[in-house]
Amino acid sequence: MLHVKAFMFNPVQENTYIVYNEQGKAIIIDPGCYFSAEQETLKNFIKDTKLQPVQLLNTHCHLDHVFGNKWVNNEFGLELHLHADEQAVLEKAPFSGERWGLPFDNYKGPLHFLTEGDTVKLGNDALKVILTPGHSPGSLCFYCEEQRFLIGGDVLFYESIGRTDLPGGDHNTLLESIHKKILVLPDEVIVYSGHGMKTTIGHERHHNPFL
Repeated sequence: MLHVKAFMFNPVQENTYIVYNEQGKAIIIDPGCYFSAEQETLKNFIKDTKLQPVQLLNTHCHLDHVFGNKWVNNEFGLELHLHADEQAVLEKAPFSGERWGLPFDNYKGPLHFLTEGDTVKLGNDALKVILTPGHSPGSLCFYCEEQRFLIGGDVLFYESIGRTDLPGGDHNTLLESIHKKILVLPDEVIVYSGHGMKTTIGHERHHNPFL
C-alpha cells in the first residue's frame, strides 16, 4: 500500500510529494524545496518516518518543481527521471530563476527518460506513467490504478487547469491531454496537484469551469 505526503515549498507555493510504502521505500516527486529550512523539513520527515528514498521524479521541469533536484541528488544519491521533452525546460530553469529573483543551482547529473505507458515500481506497488503535454512539453502524471490516485503536476488543479503562456505551453494541447488522458479515469480518483488542494476527477468533471 502506498502513502502520499505533501509539502508546500518555495515562494511559488509548489507541492512536493513523497510517495512511500509500508517497507519504508520512498519516491520523491518534484522537490521544490528552495530554502534550507525546507530542505530540513523534507529531510526530517524522511528520517522520522524511517524512509529510504529510492527514486527522484519530475512531473515537469519548471523552476518551482526542480529547485530541490540537486539537493536530493546530493543528499540521497538519486538520479533524475523525467520525460525527454523536459530536458530543455530543465536546462533553462536557472535562467527563469534569475529572472524571477530566485537563483538556484541546477541538477546536472544523469537523466533517465520516462514515457507514456512506462511503470514506476515501488515494491509491489506501481505508478503508471501518463504523458500529458500542454502546460509543459513533456508533462507527466503518475497514476496508481489500484489505490485510485494521481500525482498530476500542473495539468489539472482544483477547479482550474495549468497555465499555458510559458514557453512550450499550448492551451489546446493541454485540454486534449486532460480530456483524453485524465478525465477518462474513474470519478473517485484523487488528484494531487502541483499547487493548491487535492481534488477528484469527478469533482473536476462536474465543476471545473475550464472543462
